[in-house]
Amino acid sequence: MRIDLHTHAKLSKATDFSPAYYEEMIAEAKANGLNALALTEHFNTRNFHEVYDNLDRLYPFNGEYYEADGLRIFPGMEVDIRETGHILLIGRKEHILEVRHALDNYTEKGSFIPFDELMTLAERYPLLKIGAHPFRVSTPLHHLEAEQLRRLDAFDLNAKDMYEYGNEVNRANVERFAAELGKPVTAGSDTHQCLQYGSLYNELHRPCDSVAELKQAILSGAYELRIADSLPLQVKASVMLKKLLKRLAQLEEPTPTLADA
Repeated sequence: MRIDLHTHAKLSKATDFSPAYYEEMIAEAKANGLNALALTEHFNTRNFHEVYDNLDRLYPFNGEYYEADGLRIFPGMEVDIRETGHILLIGRKEHILEVRHALDNYTEKGSFIPFDELMTLAERYPLLKIGAHPFRVSTPLHHLEAEQLRRLDAFDLNAKDMYEYGNEVNRANVERFAAELGKPVTAGSDTHQCLQYGSLYNELHRPCDSVAELKQAILSGAYELRIADSLPLQVKASVMLKKLLKRLAQLEEPTPTLADA
């Protein structure tokens, strides 16, 4: 089972969820050989709940994952912490939504939840907790105390960072960091659009039918990291496409009139 554990459904936090756009993304994920993904949309994205409301209309849901024409979509979200950094939470949909509800007062920059409080909240549920891109310059995690970081289940080897900082350098840093904390490393493309799927993923030794099975596979090391030779090209093209799509979206916005003033 080939699964990407860090993906997004929207082009950016500021855009609305587009069913047509996401269906194109799913088609590309399948075309690139993925069997599953974790949808880790930003917790403070515009109209967060509409993402899952739309998925409920688009795809059958069996209590553990959405079945998108043969691709499994496990619920999740990406949460900012006060100390700077991002945490991926993956779990049953009702648990993700309950944690998101508890974060209603923490969505604005300057008022994000402290790491320890987030962990205490997340530990009430059987979630998979992954420290996202721990060496990203803008949102690192390596500045936190070791005893704090050990509350996480794994750390994210991220396609964007491998492109930005170099495949071998970034992988060595993340793997050394995780090993010092006694934690595994998971793969995530961190894609916001279709071209990055398949650049980096986890190949599990067997299919997982639940988040509990997925978490156990990660913790027991029953998987391999797979990095495509085309990762640099995929991410570079992805970055360029994202900029173009955002520019087109801005151009399509209605021009203010005197009546709007």
